[in-house]
Amino acid sequence: MDTASIKRRFGIIGTDAALDRAIGIAAQVAATEISVLVLGESGVGKEVLPRIVHQFSARKHGPYIAVNCGAIPEGTIDSELFGHEKGAFTGATDARKGYFEEANGGTIFLDEVAELPVTTQVRLLRVLETGEFIRVGSSKVQKTDVRVVAATNVNFASAIEAGRFREDLYYRLSQVPVHVPPLRDRSGDIHMLFRKFTTDFCEQYRMPPLRLTPDAVEVLEHYPWPGNIRQLKNTTEQISILEVDRTIDSDTLLGYLPETPRSSVSLATTSRDSARGMDEREILYKVLFDMRSELADLKQLVVGLAAKSHLTDEDEALVERLVRGEHPVPTRLALPEARTDYDEEQPADEVEELFSLQDSERDLIRKALEKHRNRRKNAAKELGISERTLYRKIKEYGLK
Repeated sequence: MDTASIKRRFGIIGTDAALDRAIGIAAQVAATEISVLVLGESGVGKEVLPRIVHQFSARKHGPYIAVNCGAIPEGTIDSELFGHEKGAFTGATDARKGYFEEANGGTIFLDEVAELPVTTQVRLLRVLETGEFIRVGSSKVQKTDVRVVAATNVNFASAIEAGRFREDLYYRLSQVPVHVPPLRDRSGDIHMLFRKFTTDFCEQYRMPPLRLTPDAVEVLEHYPWPGNIRQLKNTTEQISILEVDRTIDSDTLLGYLPETPRSSVSLATTSRDSARGMDEREILYKVLFDMRSELADLKQLVVGLAAKSHLTDEDEALVERLVRGEHPVPTRLALPEARTDYDEEQPADEVEELFSLQDSERDLIRKALEKHRNRRKNAAKELGISERTLYRKIKEYGLK
């Protein structure tokens, strides 16, 4: 069966090449008995690949059991996986089969396998190597015939180095590793997934379907989605339920998207290589860009002083210009006497230009976009702001 048929059968949405490769590997190794380790961030949909492995294997008529290892308390995980005898511990009023015994002849999917305690990892390694296990509270060795597929979002190299995961178990589980790409690397699939989710939710809640404007689609596809498909689905459900206007623009969509961590770019910490090529004016623009929020606070302070103090006509005119967003350099704020030589060298019209923060900000954003060929993620990183803020600034200044 080709990849397209598999996606239709399991309800997988997307045309990304890395996703297709992961599906193809899962289907290809299904006919074997080797262990498969599915790797990927939380929320990318790792749970569908073990079902593909099971359905295309000789065990498809046997049981399929999915276990979330991170959701079972450490004190009961051995009993859940391998079973226990009557009286093995307080509350064990009857003997009970574990998942490995129940899944005999089928497939067991161990989700978040890196969360297993080290003692349980020893038991699991024995099952993988010999098919043998012992119930809690028993000394009798039992056999099981189970195909194991595991998944995790943990960096195994770090977990092994920290002693939280056994290296021999890792190599036994990862005979065939399969990587599921994060949603941010599948930008071409994001709008497709959104349409699928909103159609499902609108049918479920009997509401008209949603439609995204072109600028909202652009925001949707460039947002990094740290929670991956799970976050996209939850966000789509919120919008489907809460929005009365069924046409969603970028501003509405941004209201549902939390800010992502910003890259901290400051003049003091910028490397010499990243600063190379920036002329003096660009560096000053960058400083002024960071000062804009502080200027807004200054405006509020000046307005407060104006309300409480007696100001001259000239002072009141200055306050009014500040509130309107005009930023002239008043005579009284001229540079000190010691710097008059600098004032003579710098024409007055250039001084006013440098202190026009809105013009400076617009120019800085435009240059960053041109430099990175309109790759907004890269431009936002260089500017030291979030992509969400960059989208708003582009719209505010009418930049294309």
